[in-house]
Amino acid sequence: MANIAKIFATRAQGVLQAAARQPQVAVRFASTSPNWEYIKTEVAGEGKNVAVITLNRPKALNALCNGLMKELSTALQQYSRDSRIAAIVLTGSEKAFAAGADIKEMVGNTYSQCIQGNFLNDWTEVARTQKPIIAAVNGYALGGGCELAMMCDIIYAGDKAKFGQPEIALGTIPGAGGTQRLTRVVGKSKAMEMCLTGNMINAQEAEKLGLASKVVPADQLLGEAVKLGEKIGTHSNLIVQLCKESVNTAYETTLQEGLKFERRTFHATFSTSDRKEGMTAFAEKRPAKFTNE
Repeated sequence: MANIAKIFATRAQGVLQAAARQPQVAVRFASTSPNWEYIKTEVAGEGKNVAVITLNRPKALNALCNGLMKELSTALQQYSRDSRIAAIVLTGSEKAFAAGADIKEMVGNTYSQCIQGNFLNDWTEVARTQKPIIAAVNGYALGGGCELAMMCDIIYAGDKAKFGQPEIALGTIPGAGGTQRLTRVVGKSKAMEMCLTGNMINAQEAEKLGLASKVVPADQLLGEAVKLGEKIGTHSNLIVQLCKESVNTAYETTLQEGLKFERRTFHATFSTSDRKEGMTAFAEKRPAKFTNE
C-alpha cells in the first residue's frame, strides 16, 4: 500500500506538469461538421467554453458502432487540447442517449478476434479525458449506452430516461464497465438485479440510487447540462482537473490511501498561481482571475 501512495503522489504532479506542457490551441467546431459521420459537435455557453458532443445515429438509436466511438475519441482529444474549453457535455437524442453497442457489427466476432483486436479499446478515451464530462441522458441508455454514461463524471437525466444492462438477454455480459462501475455506484444487490435480469430503471430511480445526480424535464436537459459546464468553467481548469482525479481515486483505492492522495494533491495546489490567486481574491473580497497555471 505504501507503494500505491507513492504512485498516487506522483500522479498529481504529473497532471501539473502535463498541463504546463500542453499546447494552448484554440480549436473551433461548427455546429455540424462534414468531417463527422456519426456525431455532431458545437461550442456552447455564454463564454463559449462548453463543448457539446451529440451522438448522431438516429435511425439506429445511437447504437455505438466502431466508427462512432473512434469519432468520439477524436473529438474528445481535440477538445482536450483546446485551452478555451472548460467542460464537455455528451448527449444523444430525446429518444435515445445510446441504446447499446452495435450488435450487428459484433455478431460475427470470435474470442480470438476480440483478444487480438483489443475489442472495445476505443471506448476508453471517455474515462481517460482529464476535463470534466457531463452526460446529458435522454431516452434509452442501455448496455454500452449506460456504460458510456457511467464513464462520464456527472450524469444529468431527462425525466423520461431509462438505464439498463440487458446484455444477459443476448447471451453475453457487459464488457465496458457495466459490472464494475454500476456496482460501485448502486451497490452489489441492485447491480446484480440489473445485470442478471436486464431490467431497466427510470430516471427517478437512477437519481435515488446515485447513478444520476439530477433529473430535469427532457426539453431542458441540454440547457441544464451546459449551465453546469459553465459553472465548472468559472473555476481554474487546472485545479478542476486535479479535483476530478482525486474524486476518481476514491473508486480505485482504500480510504486511507485515498486520503493520502487527496492530501498530497491539496499540497500540490500550493505550487500553482491559481491557488494563490483564489485565496488572495477571497481575502480581498473580489472575484478571482484564474490563469490555469
